[in-house]
Amino acid sequence: MQIEKIWPNGPKELNGLTETINGKTTDIPQEALLYIYTPEKNKNNGKAVIFCPGGGYGGLAIDHEGHKFTQWLVNNGYTSIVLKYRLPNGNKNIPLADAQEALKIIRNKADELNIHPQKIGIAGFSAGGHLASTVGTHWSDTSVRPDFMILFYPVISTQKEYAHKGSFTNLLGTNFSESDRKAYSNDKRITPRTPETLLMLSDDDTTVVPMNSILFYEALKKNNVNATMYIFPEGKHGWGFNHQFRYHELMKTLLLDWLGRF
Repeated sequence: MQIEKIWPNGPKELNGLTETINGKTTDIPQEALLYIYTPEKNKNNGKAVIFCPGGGYGGLAIDHEGHKFTQWLVNNGYTSIVLKYRLPNGNKNIPLADAQEALKIIRNKADELNIHPQKIGIAGFSAGGHLASTVGTHWSDTSVRPDFMILFYPVISTQKEYAHKGSFTNLLGTNFSESDRKAYSNDKRITPRTPETLLMLSDDDTTVVPMNSILFYEALKKNNVNATMYIFPEGKHGWGFNHQFRYHELMKTLLLDWLGRF
């Protein structure tokens, strides 16, 4: 595994958060990192996936929605990357900047990593799914357009009856504007150029209700974007790479099958 700083010379914007190091609080801003897992040369299929862990934009579930997933996927031939993005603390630009820069870094390293620069996707869980879908729907430069998206029980909609309030409070602040509400409801941002998408979720999820994914899927189809959605009968929220999830093995099979399209 290789660890790379996303902003080796420091980021343009700071989130105002502090870190605790050896029991002492410092004013060092949270650092954005890439954990890059590379497959063995004889297994490398030339494809890469960047994973954005969830955590409501207030933390990162970086183990079961990050490292465990990538450690499995790399054994199946995929260059797999965990993105440790900075938390927004009300500054919506920060996670997106980290994720877009991550895409640029991996594309620039395509030759070094033996991957195809147009076979790099982004995946995300819960609020990390919102970040991944933001990357896929807010791009204006093809250098930061993912080639596909994988969204696990994603936060999508700001519509009051469906929104995950905590995620949007952490991302946009407590009194965010109506323009931000519209801009960050990512089902409203889909165009025919939105990347092909896989959605995976549980029907009994009461934390981020299934309508988030359903609205996104419907918008993709209205724009003639290829989309696949698997809704498992149970599992609630946040199963990630948890072996106790009843459909864990099925999820892995379906995911590898879908990724084989690219």
